[in-house]
Amino acid sequence: MILLGLTSFFTDAGSEMIFPLLPLFLIGTVGVTPVFLGVVEGAADVVSSALKLIAGRLSDRVGARKPLIMVGYGLAGAVRPLMAFAAAPWHVLLIRLTDRVGKGVRGAPRDALIADAAEEGQAARAFGFHRGMDHAGAVVGPLIAAALLASGMSLRTVFLCAAVPGVLAFATTAMLKERPPTNPGPGGPSVGPTGDVLAGPVALPAGFWRLLGVFALFGLGNSSDAFLLLRARDLGVADASIPLLWSFFHVSKVGWSAFGGWLGDALPRRTTIIAGWVVYGCVYLLFGVATASWQAWALFGAYGAYFGLTEPVEKALVRDVVPAALRGTAYGWYGVVTGAMALPASLLVGGLWGFAGPAVALGVGAGLAMLAAGLLAALPAALPAAIPIESRA
Repeated sequence: MILLGLTSFFTDAGSEMIFPLLPLFLIGTVGVTPVFLGVVEGAADVVSSALKLIAGRLSDRVGARKPLIMVGYGLAGAVRPLMAFAAAPWHVLLIRLTDRVGKGVRGAPRDALIADAAEEGQAARAFGFHRGMDHAGAVVGPLIAAALLASGMSLRTVFLCAAVPGVLAFATTAMLKERPPTNPGPGGPSVGPTGDVLAGPVALPAGFWRLLGVFALFGLGNSSDAFLLLRARDLGVADASIPLLWSFFHVSKVGWSAFGGWLGDALPRRTTIIAGWVVYGCVYLLFGVATASWQAWALFGAYGAYFGLTEPVEKALVRDVVPAALRGTAYGWYGVVTGAMALPASLLVGGLWGFAGPAVALGVGAGLAMLAAGLLAALPAALPAAIPIESRA
């Protein structure tokens, strides 16, 4: 758990040394248009989502997670600093696609390995720790980049420096030791080569597909956080303060991830997720009616609670309802479905924003979150919950 957490910390630190500077670099230096940049990011997300399922299924078939995790982190860490040498739009496209290939390859096997290694009754805390380290890297990366730029380094040199956390991430990944899962899950074997068991998606339990359907509904209202940054700007947050607001947001996510992971093990998983979705709905509603810049800061701080209460606990709940031998496939499907909803969600909110204003657009997102929370509560009670604290060994 510690090694995977450090890997994500270093990876996100390297990524966030580059990502906030990309629009300035690509449009101002390389000459990429905003439209082309949007195409690049959209294509990168599609590639990443598709590969999550392929890599997850492959890790189940071969009965090993670590090789794919190493390939994913190693590939992204090696190619990301090459942005420093980009001189044409197609260079940008190739680098971003390769970076997202690495993310897609590692995502589902990594989540399956966390699920395999987590002690019974501590799965949500394990995922919470991992997400907290990931968000911590997202706080540190931009600060490192800002310090390097302040020292007189060029953008290209800063991009090259991002190779250092990439190397550290690969080194911590190489130190991983894969072990049999502590809990094989409901009605399934331990991890090992699964042969034809993955012949079709029907091999996964029906409870998993019900969960995935509810997650997809919530995802339809879960638009890009760029809309909230746009709303913050409308409320009076200065352009120069937007990066600080973004870092503050990630600090909030770090703290809430630890608390959400603990709560997801202490309470039934669904209770914690529903609480997170209610927080999401309330934040979206309040963003729609806010009138001052200080309210944007307060709402971004509260918004971190949604991530902490849902990200680690959703993955822990997936662990509860699938056997260990199918965890890679399950996390692959989870990544595909939640990733696929990002585009229609943003199109929905963006269209409503332009047609009826931010209050209506964000209100629809809040309504879909509340509807998903009600449906999650209505799912059959047979869905597993966390082990009560008093019954743990």
